[in-house]
Amino acid sequence: MNHSPLATNLADQCTGHNRRQFLKTAAAAGLSITAMTGGLQAAAPQELPPTRTITRGPKFHWFGYYDKLEFDPSGRYVLGMEVDFEHRSPRADDEIKIGMVDLQDNDRWIELGSSTAWGWQQGCMLQWRPGSDREIVWNDREDGRYVCRIMDVFSRKQRTIDQAIYALSPDGRTAVGLDFARVNDVRPGYGYVGIPDSNSDELAPADSGIYRVDLETGESQTIIPIAEALKTVDKKEWNSECKHYFNHLLVNPDGTRFIMLHRWQYPDGHRRTRMLTANTDGKDLRIVDDNGLTSHFIWRDPNTILAYSEQQPHGRGFFLFQDETGGEAEFIGKGILKRDGHCSYLPGDEWILNDTYPDSNRNQMPHLFHIATGKVVPLGYFRSAPEYKGEWRCDTHPRFSPDGTKVVVDTPHGGHGRQLHLIDISGIVS
Repeated sequence: MNHSPLATNLADQCTGHNRRQFLKTAAAAGLSITAMTGGLQAAAPQELPPTRTITRGPKFHWFGYYDKLEFDPSGRYVLGMEVDFEHRSPRADDEIKIGMVDLQDNDRWIELGSSTAWGWQQGCMLQWRPGSDREIVWNDREDGRYVCRIMDVFSRKQRTIDQAIYALSPDGRTAVGLDFARVNDVRPGYGYVGIPDSNSDELAPADSGIYRVDLETGESQTIIPIAEALKTVDKKEWNSECKHYFNHLLVNPDGTRFIMLHRWQYPDGHRRTRMLTANTDGKDLRIVDDNGLTSHFIWRDPNTILAYSEQQPHGRGFFLFQDETGGEAEFIGKGILKRDGHCSYLPGDEWILNDTYPDSNRNQMPHLFHIATGKVVPLGYFRSAPEYKGEWRCDTHPRFSPDGTKVVVDTPHGGHGRQLHLIDISGIVS
C-alpha cells in the first residue's frame, strides 16, 4: 500500500488489536480545530489514519462535490472524472472522461464514458443512482442542450434524459435540476460552458429556475421560477441591478423536500444568499435562513439541516436549523468548528465529516468532529499549491463509503496534480 508522505504514520506499523486500539486512543485525544487553523499546526504523525492515492497520472482525477454518492453500495467501486489539463477554465470542446476505480483490483481505473458539461467544483454531477448497485448518472451536452446520461456500468447500456440533473431523490426515481448556463454566467466553476444564458439580460426571469425530472419517463416541469422566489425577498435587500439565480440543491433523506440557495449578485460581484426549502413539487416554500451568508449544508434528518451561517449573537459557525420559516438555530461546535467547510454526517450521526480551506501554508485538513465529546480528529494534511486558486481550486470535498469506514478526498498533494486519495477511518469510528 502506498501512502502519501504526510499521512504515513506509526499506526501503519501496528497490526490487529494493537493497531485498532492505537487509533482509538488517537481519536479520544483528538485536537481542537482551533489549534490547527491559521498555522494549521500538524498533529503528531501517529494520530493520522492510513491514506493511499487511488488514481495516478499523467492525467488528473477528481470527483467534485461532497454530497453525492461516490461509492457504489458495496464500497468496492469509487467514481471519478479524468482530464488532461488544469489551471484554466473549461472550454466548450474540453471533454472529460467518466470512470471508476476498482478498490479490489489494484485500484484499476475503468473508463465508462465522457462529458462536455462540467465545472471544476462539481464536475458533471457524476454519482451512483440511489438504490442501484449498477447505474450511475452524469450530465453531458448534446444538440445544444444539457442532458443527463444514465448508465449500467457492467452492461454499458446507456440512455439519455433531456434535462441535466443536480440532486437525486433517495429512491433514485426523480431529480431536481437548475439552469446551469445561468449559474456559469454568474459563478464560473459551478455551471457549464458551451450554451449561453438565454436570460443573461434578465435579472429575475420567469422561464428559468428549478425543475423536477422523472428519471424513468424523462418528463420534467419547472416547479420554482426565479421570479417566483423573488416575491419573498424584502426589496431593501436588493436593487434593480442584482442578478438572481439558484444553486446548491439537495433532497432530504425521505424524499419529501429539498434545499435550494437563492442568490443575487450585485454589479460589483458580491452576493447575498438565502437558504430555502420546498416540497419536491415546489410547493410550501419556506425561508429557513435569510441572514445573507448561508454556505455549505447537509440534511441531518428529514426535518433538520446543518449549515454554515452567521447567527447573532453567536457570529459565524455551523448551526442546526429546523426546516421551517423563522425557526431557532442551534450552535454546533461552538468555539471549535469556526471555519466554513464541506460537511456531512457519517452513518449513525455520531460524527460530522468536514474539511478546511488552505491555511497560510496551503495545507487543507479533512477531519472528523465527534458530536458527543466535541473532539476533532484530523484525517491528514494535504497541501494545495498556490496555482490551485479561484475557479480551478481543488477543495478536498470529503466523501464517505456506505459503511462509513473510508473517506475519499480530491487533492493535488504530492505534486502529481489533483488525484483521488482514500483514507481508512475504520480505526477511528469503529
